[in-house]
Amino acid sequence: MDSQPEPTPLESGLTRRQILRSAGLGVAGLAVGAPLLAACKGSSGSATSSSGGTLKIGFVSPRTGPAAGFGEPDEYVLGLARKAFASGVTVGGKHYDVTIIDKDGQSDPARGAQVANDLIHSDQIDLMLTTSTPETVNPVSDACEAAGIPCVSTVVPWEAWYFGRGAKPGAPSPFKFTYHFCFGVEQFFNAYTTMWPQVPTNKKIGVLWPNDADGNAIRGALGPMLKKAGYTVVDPGAYSDGTNDYSAQIAKFKAEDCQIFNTFPIPPDFAIFWQQASQQGYKPKIAQVAKTGLFPSQVEALGAPGVGIAGGEYWGPTWPYSSSLTGVTSQQLGDGYQTSSSKQWNQQLGASMALFDVADALFKASSNPKDKAAVAKTMATLQVDSVVGKLEWGKGPVANVVATPIIGGQWVKGSKYPLDFVVCENSSDKNVPIAATLQPYGA
Repeated sequence: MDSQPEPTPLESGLTRRQILRSAGLGVAGLAVGAPLLAACKGSSGSATSSSGGTLKIGFVSPRTGPAAGFGEPDEYVLGLARKAFASGVTVGGKHYDVTIIDKDGQSDPARGAQVANDLIHSDQIDLMLTTSTPETVNPVSDACEAAGIPCVSTVVPWEAWYFGRGAKPGAPSPFKFTYHFCFGVEQFFNAYTTMWPQVPTNKKIGVLWPNDADGNAIRGALGPMLKKAGYTVVDPGAYSDGTNDYSAQIAKFKAEDCQIFNTFPIPPDFAIFWQQASQQGYKPKIAQVAKTGLFPSQVEALGAPGVGIAGGEYWGPTWPYSSSLTGVTSQQLGDGYQTSSSKQWNQQLGASMALFDVADALFKASSNPKDKAAVAKTMATLQVDSVVGKLEWGKGPVANVVATPIIGGQWVKGSKYPLDFVVCENSSDKNVPIAATLQPYGA
């Protein structure tokens, strides 16, 4: 559901101390404690600052539809960001209020484009933030590029975002207003080839890669890299999203004795495939999934066949980083969400929080945060300390992109919750602690 921000303290005419006292809130009353209050205080304008008006941030994610798992922690992250921006920001002696307007892309490209254009033309946003799968992120990014609106996005393999939107290998970037941070094929390759040898196999991989932006990017880049590393890739061909009969693919994987399985599907497709694979007797030694199997809700929905699935982690509570906007650590972010929602932590917490870390840093680094061309130019070399680690644009792998880690791990039976995700390798970021060794699927 689309939501509008509450009035900021400056709009209400009350001081922060008055607001906290009247609401019965002390420092302990904030879910994230003192670091967030300090962040709010540090971003407030001085009494002598002139008013620059209001900076509007649009935020688009899939909160409903097939990719709804990515939107599960939105409410919590948006709450933290709104509190941190409650006192606005001061840039070049001018004070700006900050408003966040969030929209549901409904996991649908047409809807994503529509809400993006609504934010751009009706709400007249100054900056767009968007996350989670090409079906949401790519059309939002395209709308911003066409309209000249600065946009920062994440949680789409960067090749699917960059080349999937028309950029050509070796050619200059066609994008002037859209920027991205996310893992890519190299990070997947490193994670897989570091983790898979922990289980003895025949190195034959059955792949189920769809005919979509993610699947095509993975097929074109990851496939050749795996072959060069000595793996045999058994690819029955691209399938369409929404397929409901995978008997032919399963038969091929069984006939070829594919002891490793890898896929990048939308969640409903994998649920159908994995149920059929179980029924038809396909049980690989390693079941490696991406794009789905990221969140507890997705894996728990599979029932017993979900235990032992290997996946990737693009943020977790054990990551040794903090949000520069709110001051909360990764552990505090995960714990705060669990306390607030009574749900298990979700790795999208970190990625979405990092978007707002970038927004805050970008506004403050800009000479004029209302000048969209100047903001986009600033973005090209921005450096941000975020809850997913340090982000530095301008250093590759291509213009407009920062490549971030993907850490390999496995879903195992939990204690407090039905399942836990344990880190089994850290090739993309040695600062993330390893907790376990990969075990054979079904062991």
